[in-house]
Amino acid sequence: MCRSIKPLRLPDRPATEQEINEAALQYVRKVSGYRKPSKVNEETFQQAINEVAEATRKMLGIPANRPAPEKAN
Repeated sequence: MCRSIKPLRLPDRPATEQEINEAALQYVRKVSGYRKPSKVNEETFQQAINEVAEATRKMLGIPANRPAPEKAN
């Protein structure tokens, strides 16, 4: 599997939306074999990213569109 995908089940905080989307992008790139899709496949590529991100949220028990965690001072 892609070594740049980092674990998202973190002991000290939930994964951020950005981390989930970046992992989904890396996964789709690895599985498809394309870093960037052709214009014809752009919509399908993005849909795959969205579906992987949603599956990741479900697996981690993270609701979609949750507020960003507050930063500690």
